[in-house]
Amino acid sequence: MSKQLSIDLTYDAPVADVAKMIADPAFRERVCDAQHALSRSVTVDGRRVAIVYTQKVEGVPSFATKLVGESIEVHQDETWSDDFTSGDITVALPGKPGELSGTARLTDPDGTGTRTVETIALTATVRVPLVAGKLEDLILGIFEKALTKEHQVGVAWLGER
Repeated sequence: MSKQLSIDLTYDAPVADVAKMIADPAFRERVCDAQHALSRSVTVDGRRVAIVYTQKVEGVPSFATKLVGESIEVHQDETWSDDFTSGDITVALPGKPGELSGTARLTDPDGTGTRTVETIALTATVRVPLVAGKLEDLILGIFEKALTKEHQVGVAWLGER
């Protein structure tokens, strides 16, 4: 069993500018900081982005805290096209019963070159009988909040340039 999330993040900037931002380790570090990561490591190597961070687990039901603990380490790996307009995303949670996988795409919906929509589609899979669906909802909710925070940082980042 698995559950899915699709979210559109809109930027008032050309696709090339958003792609450059996504490929910038300083941007990814700023996102981790804005998400209050307890620790972070960001590596961009060609078309591959690897982010490892630890996040405090807050505001989750007690059944989830028992399974995941008080903090969670996240290993986010992205493999992008040469122009950073499409990528595959995998998120592993070492020692935890869940994972995420999906895609990200940058498009110019109006064809004007002034706006970009980043569409992220993720599937959460948890292999724990009885509570898998609840944990998948929880994981997707956490990542939806994280993507919203990333979008806020991105809007500010692009506004500074």
